[in-house]
Amino acid sequence: MKKHIFFDLDHTIWDFDRNAEETLNELFYTYNLNGLGLNSCADFITTYTTNNHQLWADYHLGKITKEFLRAERFSKTFIELGIHPDAVPHQFEEDYVRISPTKTNLFEAADEVLSYLQPKYKLHIISNGFKETTLTKMNLSGLNPYFENVIISEDVGVNKPSPIIFEYALDKAKALKEESIMIGDSLEADIYGALNFGMEAIFFNPGGKDKPADVDRQITHLKELLRLF
Repeated sequence: MKKHIFFDLDHTIWDFDRNAEETLNELFYTYNLNGLGLNSCADFITTYTTNNHQLWADYHLGKITKEFLRAERFSKTFIELGIHPDAVPHQFEEDYVRISPTKTNLFEAADEVLSYLQPKYKLHIISNGFKETTLTKMNLSGLNPYFENVIISEDVGVNKPSPIIFEYALDKAKALKEESIMIGDSLEADIYGALNFGMEAIFFNPGGKDKPADVDRQITHLKELLRLF
């Protein structure tokens, strides 16, 4: 009998890629990147998304710092697309970090699903996102009323998949492992992090990635939670 549902935020409820794409389209023209020789905004977004996902995977595992991630993701993208390092617009990262969290695109049916779950369960967020941007996303997207606790890795001092953050989250929620479940898109951070901690997990897999054999449960759309819970 589950009483507590812990959600990841980015790529699970808050549509990170869609919000990033909107922001990058705006900045592409604000910075006149055509004038730097970048003729395709779509190519810029694709290259950035690949780099950003890899850097976030490294950040989840503690291989790099927040500062390195932020310094690297756009400079690496510009350089890979043929821009000389001296011509990289270094204010670009600051503008992206300022604008992107103000976007409010959620995954389809997120509000419907959270409204259905909230009267039945205690809902919580566990995020490896950066504190200031996470709080902005939650507030402007209208997500705060759904959740009792928002656990952010920067506050805890460790990232998912460390068992320390899951232990911290359960203590904060006054929850037991057996009455709790984690839902997230990252196999390493969310799913294996929870499973290795001894907590059940559901893999949110809207992109249809191959599901590992040792991951029992997955959904491809949030509305599937209406049936599961």
